[in-house]
Amino acid sequence: MSRRSQQVCLFLAGLLVWVSSCGAEARLRSPWQRYPVHATNAPYSCPAIVHLSRDLTTEGFYSDGKGSIIDQEKWKAYAASSGPYKNLGQVIVDAADAWRSTGSRAAAQCAIDHTVEAAKDGVFTGKMSSHQAYFVQGWVIGAIAVGWLKVEDSGLETPGQKKLVEPWLVDVVHHTMNYYDVLTHAKNNHLYWAGVEAAAIGIAANDRKVFDWAMNTYQVGVDQIQADGSMPLEMRRGRRALHYHLFALAPLVYLAEFGAVNGLHLYDADNDALARLERLSVEGLHDNSFFAQHSGEQQDLPESVPAAEQISWGVIWQERFPDPALLKLLQEAPSLSYMYLGGLPPGVHHLAGLSRSQS
Repeated sequence: MSRRSQQVCLFLAGLLVWVSSCGAEARLRSPWQRYPVHATNAPYSCPAIVHLSRDLTTEGFYSDGKGSIIDQEKWKAYAASSGPYKNLGQVIVDAADAWRSTGSRAAAQCAIDHTVEAAKDGVFTGKMSSHQAYFVQGWVIGAIAVGWLKVEDSGLETPGQKKLVEPWLVDVVHHTMNYYDVLTHAKNNHLYWAGVEAAAIGIAANDRKVFDWAMNTYQVGVDQIQADGSMPLEMRRGRRALHYHLFALAPLVYLAEFGAVNGLHLYDADNDALARLERLSVEGLHDNSFFAQHSGEQQDLPESVPAAEQISWGVIWQERFPDPALLKLLQEAPSLSYMYLGGLPPGVHHLAGLSRSQS
């Protein structure tokens, strides 16, 4: 080989290494990047800023060992103590969804302003009083992170705001990760919800270690899914076994989607385990006898049609795996906005057969 040829080969080899390195460092992507927003001057009424403590003091509300019977007095106390934090998440995701639905710059600015102030206050960076406090921390900070992802294409966040918000999100998620890393036995739905929190924050801050932690929670989840689609840890919840199968399915679908848009093939993991869980859970909304039989108790069911909490994940699933029965449930749902999942799912305004008026 001539010297010139050797130089060309070395250059090409170096180029391949560089391309490979750039690919490995490619910025993490959000599912909402697939759906561009046309900015408008539509008005938006933004609620007043509320400042919250760094600490969260709240307790659980079940009265039995299975976590299936709600104690009404405990529930009232829980709602009062966690309510302001949940409301913060709701305000942010509502504004972020208004941006994505109407293109309102005012709505995007509202979501940004509330997020920035929460970051300044260091919300959730203090003491969490109980397991339930950690759960609320994860649900709300995950929702806020999704809201941040939803408005990132508005171009309204300043570099200074990003330098304030993103480290705050990472600080909080490290609290969550440390909590679950100590509780090595925790492999039920709470871990998957923490995974959604970590995935959204990992993408927002472009933090690969946080994102990878989230993807690991997905693998833990699908490993729990049995050949019949059931999950033993959720089946133990007695009369709320169906409820908690759906409550586990929702974050797992989001995790699969977060992975998919970043090049990971998670939907078919463990021989299509997630599809087995999805099929069993949706069938349970029509006929819950399987859950009654295997849990040993009659099931708590939706009063009429599934709420967003139970079915909003289906928007993602329907786009990838069209199913007329699932689409019907989505069409019947009075709302598809669930704060714990950051409000409306990605693609909700683009899915064929689904009304754009869903909220």
